[in-house]
Amino acid sequence: MEEINIKPQDGLKEMETEGDSGHASDASDEVLEYAKNVESVELEPYETDIVWQNVAKFVIIHALFFYGATYLPSMSLNMWIFMLISTQISGLGITMGAHRLWAHKTYKAKLPLRIFLTFANSLAGQNSIYIWSRDHRTHHKCSEKMGDPHNAKRGFFFAHMGWLMVRKHPEVTRAGKTVNMTDLENDKLVMLQHKYYITSFLLCGFVIPTVLPYLLWGECLYTAYFMAIFRYVITLHVTWLVNSAAHFFGYKPYDKTIGPTENMLVSLLAMGEGFHNYHHTFPYDYSTSEWGYTFNTTSRIIDAMASIGQAYDLRTASKATIEARSVRTGLPELTAIYQKKAL
Repeated sequence: MEEINIKPQDGLKEMETEGDSGHASDASDEVLEYAKNVESVELEPYETDIVWQNVAKFVIIHALFFYGATYLPSMSLNMWIFMLISTQISGLGITMGAHRLWAHKTYKAKLPLRIFLTFANSLAGQNSIYIWSRDHRTHHKCSEKMGDPHNAKRGFFFAHMGWLMVRKHPEVTRAGKTVNMTDLENDKLVMLQHKYYITSFLLCGFVIPTVLPYLLWGECLYTAYFMAIFRYVITLHVTWLVNSAAHFFGYKPYDKTIGPTENMLVSLLAMGEGFHNYHHTFPYDYSTSEWGYTFNTTSRIIDAMASIGQAYDLRTASKATIEARSVRTGLPELTAIYQKKAL
């Protein structure tokens, strides 16, 4: 496990490492370059342009979700278990796959685990790994600024799902073009999924979850189909809560100058993704938290994969780094390090 040690007095190195987005490019230079370019460019007048096709899709999928809820009482026990497991797997496709492995490169994975996470990501249906990672890297580069795809300063609903219903702000497009994606462009598995994403999403997200229960234990096809939709919508909203609730509600132990917060409810629902103030302060840390396995199923599974050799080179922030940063910009009395010292 790679621990990044930073001396508290080493201000320049600390700033550079903490600014590391966790991916292959030099994030600090990119952010400075982007900010410099924005200062020299007059922002274009912008009016929200609603994409009605996307609005219609969300209306339909949510209508099917509520209709599908009527099938819950008639589901077999096997179907309940299958839905719960598939929901967790699809969540891992985002948290452990697109987010921590590919967007931030906080750890490395062997091919079998990478294939599983690619399947899980297709099951989740939140865009290809490539697109998801590009948008997320842009989010970190321009967090809560006009270049942020789901800028929380444009409101809770916009950050939650509204950003998917409108044309991108020109600054989002401009910022996205400055993100270095060569690492993923050289990843054959990522680009294969990207090329055939619609097919893989429909197959993994709906066809397999509908047909498999029918073949294995004779579940009603209608029930299995609507449960696939039910699981899909649940997973969408849990992920979206990280962009919305974890930017509005919670506390800020590590950096009180930024919007992201520590939100325990989001962490519980999103398998550890709600420690958002920590994550935006130390985005290279595979655990996204200093609280161990508390509300952090994803970290537990990454560690389990590391124990059998499927995950390796796990990156972490050292205790010295966390303590120095919380003293400088946060509320150290709210950190795990401080509370453990007080015991």
